[in-house]
This record gives sequence, C-alpha cells and structure tokens, in this order.
Amino acid sequence: MLKSVRTVMTVAAATLALAGLATNAMADTQWQKDHPRREQVNNRLANQNKRIHQEVKEGELSKGQAAKLHREDRNIRREERAMASTNHGHITKAEQKALNQQENQVSKQIGK
Repeated sequence: MLKSVRTVMTVAAATLALAGLATNAMADTQWQKDHPRREQVNNRLANQNKRIHQEVKEGELSKGQAAKLHREDRNIRREERAMASTNHGHITKAEQKALNQQENQVSKQIGK
C-alpha cells in the first residue's frame, strides 16, 4: 500500500511539473512584453535561421551560401542590439521597419 501511494504521489508531482513547464512555454516573458518590436525582429531572425538550416538539409543551399546568409542575419541582430542600446533597450518603429527590410532581403535569398 505504501508503495502505491508513493507511485501516485510521484506521478502527481511529475504531472504538475510538466503542466508548469507547458504553461511557462506558452506565456510571454516580461522581456518579450516590454520589447515587442525587438521580439518581432528576433523571432524573424530565428525563423530565418531555421529556414536556412532546412534548405541546407534539403540540398537547396550550399554550406557556403548558408554561411553567407547566417553572417547577414548576425549583422542584422548586431545592428538591432546597437539600436536598442541607444534607447534604453527599445527600438523605434522606424528602426524596426529598417531591420525588417533588411530581413526581407535575406529572406528572398533563402530557398531560391
């Protein structure tokens, strides 16, 4: 009987822990709430990174082409951070627009 109670308690604790992890994964962090423009730019960069890796895996991009695209994305991220450092961690709508235009140029090169 004691063993079955322990098993039930262990299963219950594991279930609660997993539920907590799932809730945290769906909730925005405070940083994401405080920096929606930066979050949008960074999400696009992360998505482009996944697309580049997928295109290499499928043989649509060479490793050299992928390296060039990753380099361009790193430069965009570096620029986003520099812009944010001049405005208390935020970027303006105009800066977001400029970064998105740069991301559009890289995006067009993925999966040609």
